[in-house]
Amino acid sequence: MDVLDFARYFAALLLVLGLIGAGGLATRKFGVPGMVRPNAVKRLHIVESLMLSPRQRLALIRRDGVEHLLMITPTGASVIETGIAPPPAPPPTVSGEPL
Repeated sequence: MDVLDFARYFAALLLVLGLIGAGGLATRKFGVPGMVRPNAVKRLHIVESLMLSPRQRLALIRRDGVEHLLMITPTGASVIETGIAPPPAPPPTVSGEPL
């Protein structure tokens, strides 16, 4: 092994470390899909979704305690109904019997 081989190995190492660093910076700037910061408060939840056809879907969305019914199609989304109050929580039960 001569000096040229060591220069190639060192250049390859620098290239790999540079790519790892660039990936880390890109991840920090754009984020990772599906991952949310642990301290972030979620305000939006999908309560229920129903497929009407292969290209149409109804979705019940809850935002800040108010539910909205949306029709989602390939051309966009339409609000069907808004301001739906969520149903009351069922009473607590112990081993299948109401308290």
